[in-house]
Amino acid sequence: MTKYSEEKIRNYAHRLWEKEGKPEGKADEFWRQAETELDAESESSDPGDQPNAKTIPG
Repeated sequence: MTKYSEEKIRNYAHRLWEKEGKPEGKADEFWRQAETELDAESESSDPGDQPNAKTIPG
């Protein structure tokens, strides 16, 4: 389950759909892809994974 609002997922899925040429009958696929990509983006930008002054040697 994703932590994003339905509106954000819908908008992202719509952009993916447009990018792929607006194929018919694939709404569920684009919805799942949007959730997956948003979740992955969120995980990769987790501030806990970023180095800071305390973790950089020097």
